[in-house]
Amino acid sequence: MKRLTRRRDVLRFLITTGGTAAMAPVLSACQPNKGKQNSVPLIISNWPLFIDTDQPGVAGSVRRFEQATGIDVIYREDLNDPDSFFSRIRLPLAMGQPVEQDILIVPNWLASRLIRLNWLEPLPWAQIGNASNLEDSLKKPLWDPKGLYSLPWMVGITGIAYNIKSTGRELNSVDDLFAKELHGRVSFLSMWRDTLGLLMLADGKNITAPTYKDTIPALQRLEQAKTSGQIRSFTGNDYQKDLLVGNLAACVAWAGDVAQLMGENPDLRFVVPKTGGVLTADVMVIPRKADGKREAAQWMNYVYDPINAARIDAATHFISPVKGVKKVFAASSSTAKLIEDPLMFPDKTMANRLHMLGPFSDQDEIAVERQFSKLIAS
Repeated sequence: MKRLTRRRDVLRFLITTGGTAAMAPVLSACQPNKGKQNSVPLIISNWPLFIDTDQPGVAGSVRRFEQATGIDVIYREDLNDPDSFFSRIRLPLAMGQPVEQDILIVPNWLASRLIRLNWLEPLPWAQIGNASNLEDSLKKPLWDPKGLYSLPWMVGITGIAYNIKSTGRELNSVDDLFAKELHGRVSFLSMWRDTLGLLMLADGKNITAPTYKDTIPALQRLEQAKTSGQIRSFTGNDYQKDLLVGNLAACVAWAGDVAQLMGENPDLRFVVPKTGGVLTADVMVIPRKADGKREAAQWMNYVYDPINAARIDAATHFISPVKGVKKVFAASSSTAKLIEDPLMFPDKTMANRLHMLGPFSDQDEIAVERQFSKLIAS
């Protein structure tokens, strides 16, 4: 994969250009709103590195949303491990009380769990006109079969990241993570769906219809690697620092994160293993009894405008769920090169190597969680 960065010049183009008629209405709509709305602050929880941030002379999407709407935003990058995050919000939601957040941006499987528990508000679709820009393939998905409770934030790819100075060679397979020369310098994600999904693909399993039995070879392989000291750690989103400085030679990682980190270290690489990568989705949901439901709808409507979605996508390098982003990038030579990135716009060959982990039965999911939790805790 080519070296990618946040490309401040690209973001500046998306924000400041007035050269195309398609951009002009959006840009004018984003001018500061001098009259503050009588609204509560909008509180959002998201992953780190999952939005464009303020840069010198360039306002990020949170600031621009505040200027456009008059709504104050408290934006938190406090989601590192979904299971730990779920534990934090579980008690109040189970007791029928609201949590602080108005929007949670969580993995699709966690959204599915929250839907089953009846802990989410149906989205106010009538107030989210730009939801019509949702890619057709993501309408009424497996995790939200009726399409009532969620809007995808970004779609990502789980694969292998590595520091070529540390590995001394290119990597292209899951087997490389177990190579003796990388002993003690490898990490796997503590999110078992990503880790086991990648290993199950390497084992030739069909992960769209997984069973507990399918995970057993992968669990055994991980246990042996941990016992031998091959694995340095199981991580959440915090693998990034060790990868940057070379403490990790290789790890299971998300493509968008690594693409951004390449701007800080050109020795970083990301590869979809030859046996396939795991396609993931993080989605926006509104927790039950949220105070800022109206403000949440305005945020969702804002980020589903193709121009605004393109700005976020140019910074994060994930796969945008919003129709029209590719057209926005194609409007100028300054951004057209982004279309060539197969991790943002997978071609047919890449798409055929990407697979989304399907749901386990309740019994199998409990069994897998129990075994994986025991493995990483030991």
